[in-house]
Amino acid sequence: MIKTLLIILSILPINSALAIDKTSNTNHQAIVDIIDPPNSAALNIMVSALSSLKELRKQKNATKQNVEALIRLKLLPNIAISVSTKIALSKYWDNLNIQQKHFFQYYISESLIQDYAKILSGYDKLDSVHISVDPNVKRKGNKAIVKLIININNNPKPNIISLKMIHLNTWHVYDIVFSGVSIVKNYRAQFNSYIKRKGVDSLILKSKKKLERLSK
Repeated sequence: MIKTLLIILSILPINSALAIDKTSNTNHQAIVDIIDPPNSAALNIMVSALSSLKELRKQKNATKQNVEALIRLKLLPNIAISVSTKIALSKYWDNLNIQQKHFFQYYISESLIQDYAKILSGYDKLDSVHISVDPNVKRKGNKAIVKLIININNNPKPNIISLKMIHLNTWHVYDIVFSGVSIVKNYRAQFNSYIKRKGVDSLILKSKKKLERLSK
């Protein structure tokens, strides 16, 4: 959210201006929550991707390449890759140059695409998948945690997936937690361990080789 700094000469106008600005920001946030709540955004992202995948299957066009294209089109624009990557690189992020930062953003994007493509391409019973959202959303500033409830074959014990979201003009996902495992924290553990032992350049070289293998 863009914060405007108001410079006024007398103390009374300063207080008045800040009060107006605060009220404006509060009203703006209230409007955003009404027209673009995080739980609705999360549900729309997942349902849209699932519907598109069902259509590909219906047309018998759900090849690995087409599923990857679907993920790039439907899911990737809704992921805050820059936020995810900064968290994943944690204490090393500020010391990376622009090229290194861009590479790790690219690496995480491509890794997610490949991982999801394998999962979605191999799942046959899409019509038995039902996605709903827990109405109880945890909010703090421009961030939210939304729980998705995924039922498969009317299983009495559904899968629960938590989406960590951030509002950047619209809601974006920056982390996914399943069975207590955070995707971004998993990347962070791998990156930190490898960088500590062999350095950033070695990690980039290893990551490039992994992407080459995944793309085959």
